[in-house]
Amino acid sequence: MSAPDSERMRLDKWLWCARFFKSRTLANRFCSETGVRIAGNPVQRPHFALSVGDVLTFPLGSHIRTVRVTALAVRRGPATEARTLYADLSSGPPR
Repeated sequence: MSAPDSERMRLDKWLWCARFFKSRTLANRFCSETGVRIAGNPVQRPHFALSVGDVLTFPLGSHIRTVRVTALAVRRGPATEARTLYADLSSGPPR
């Protein structure tokens, strides 16, 4: 059973709100061209509907990021607020 639309958010918008990208356009392009793995499955659709608990794996620079979605964003806030949207599961520190 899938979550209701009110409990889901577009992948590109969430990546932008979580401050992995400086603009939503960059997040959209990244999703379309590079792709993100969600629960191990490759997704190249920026409009993929994320929900809390999803695990994302994606390359960011020379580092592979693995994060678990802990909250959906209401707005793009400051970095301290953005860090509450995910739990970092990456093995090493981000560069």
